[in-house]
Amino acid sequence: MRVERTPLDGVLLFVPSPHRDERGLFTRTFDAGIAAGHGLDPAAFAQDSQSRSRRGTVRGLHGRSGRGEAKLVRCARGAVHDALVDIRPGSPTFGRQFSVRLDDRDFVTLYVPAGFLHGFQALTEEADTCYRIDREHDPSEDLSVRYDDPDLKIDWPLPVTAISPRDLQAGSWARLVERLT
Repeated sequence: MRVERTPLDGVLLFVPSPHRDERGLFTRTFDAGIAAGHGLDPAAFAQDSQSRSRRGTVRGLHGRSGRGEAKLVRCARGAVHDALVDIRPGSPTFGRQFSVRLDDRDFVTLYVPAGFLHGFQALTEEADTCYRIDREHDPSEDLSVRYDDPDLKIDWPLPVTAISPRDLQAGSWARLVERLT
């Protein structure tokens, strides 16, 4: 497994090497030693969650206030277009975004440090996205920005076919920036 840095400060991609043969494949999706070697505490992750989304569905953009929330994200079935926005005031990449395809072919895991908005769009008929989160969810710390915010201009690859009422009512990037700075 190799680890790649991304253009956003602290965001990493864990890229496994799946073994494929006539039976199918085997791959390692997490390695505590490799994670620790890149500054992550594997024991810090407190919760695993999974979502299933239909093609075109967008979930996000979500974040957490307070201490934030670090997570490992991967797509166990299908494919998603995953998008991040740095919301850490004082960060050298504040306000910048990064997108990556996560799928069940390459099994890349995205490490998202605390202090990011996160969202994704399902690219296949069904996509299962798995999250390993470093602390329990506290709804009082929820942050959200609309997936189609005109200042962020996130380039979702497909027409949006479904989004939750909560995400449709999310605030603007400009309002979040005012709150954070």
